[in-house]
Amino acid sequence: MFYYIFNWLDSLDIPGAGVFQYISFRAAFSAITSLVIMLLFGKRFIRFIQRKQIGETVRQLGLEGQNEKAGTPTMGGLLILSAIIIPTLLFAQLDNIYVLIMLGTTVWLGFVGFVDDYIKVFKKDKRGLPGKFKVFGQVSLGIVVGLLVMFHPDIAPHSTQTTIPFIKGHELDYANIIRWMGDWAENWVWLLYVIIVIFVITAVSNAANLTDGIDGLATGIASVNGGALAILAWLSGNVIMSNYLNIMYLPNIGELTVFIAAFVGATMGFLWFNTHPAEIFMGDTGSLAIGGIIAVFALLIRKELLLPVLCGIYLVEDLSVIIQTASCKIYRRRHHLPMSQPVPIEHRAFLMTPLHHHYQKKGIKEQKITQRFIIVAILLAIVSIVTIKMR
Repeated sequence: MFYYIFNWLDSLDIPGAGVFQYISFRAAFSAITSLVIMLLFGKRFIRFIQRKQIGETVRQLGLEGQNEKAGTPTMGGLLILSAIIIPTLLFAQLDNIYVLIMLGTTVWLGFVGFVDDYIKVFKKDKRGLPGKFKVFGQVSLGIVVGLLVMFHPDIAPHSTQTTIPFIKGHELDYANIIRWMGDWAENWVWLLYVIIVIFVITAVSNAANLTDGIDGLATGIASVNGGALAILAWLSGNVIMSNYLNIMYLPNIGELTVFIAAFVGATMGFLWFNTHPAEIFMGDTGSLAIGGIIAVFALLIRKELLLPVLCGIYLVEDLSVIIQTASCKIYRRRHHLPMSQPVPIEHRAFLMTPLHHHYQKKGIKEQKITQRFIIVAILLAIVSIVTIKMR
């Protein structure tokens, strides 16, 4: 909104109004506004949630300090999403298709997570929204995003190319995967791309959800990832810098820096209240949306192949669950045990999953786990940015 107001003021030769033309200026104010919203309204939101008795129901997992978390206000994701959307509406170009896609992603996955939290909190059903409906929400978003990237007239280039980390002057064209189909490849490559988009969104969104298990972990990592994505988006949308660094130039993509700056401000602001001992939890309203935002953002700036590095924490958290599940199934089959029977701890791949619970079981304080995971996330973010020169 301010972008258009100050454009009009600039046309009247009002001194200083032209500063809103600069993405860096608007991104900075977007981050500040988001952070201020969180700090000003965080306590009020927590008190409101407490009055409504919207508290976390804690599953008994035998973890230290777990019982103290019972009754902690939840659904803080509503505050995070508000702190992302409001600054974006104020400072971004709202006719930019990339910004509109990110706003739609935020609202849609936030809604899916909200329904899950609503069922858990108000319907007192610990299972929440059935997994198939969560997957439907993620898949439907993937279909929409994939089709928009492939066919919307304001998105250029209309290609299935993406950046390969560490390789200079080379982009992967997904069409090469089905080149064996001959003439059919050109006609059906859009379908392959949509499938890839669905996979990326579902994987990252669920991984972020798994990571949200101890105080400050999910928000701390998300803010680090968001900062790295902001740099990559700005470089990809700047014709001079993209040419200098020999990376794919994407017209109008730089406007996403304003959105992701609000994302960083919101997650950092939430961390103010979510550090141990947490005053509020984000719930699935926040965690599903955070993962989806990171996934869609990376897809739009054509850096999705960088996600295994940038989101390395999400990856190992996800893999730990997969490995644990697979190893337990194999053990039960070997010993002819029913699937309902627990596998002895000494025969499990991990003491407990996701991975952060494994370290809790080993007696490491959750504050230390969070801090160490965030340090690793920072290192991975630095490596991800450095890849644009290590090519």
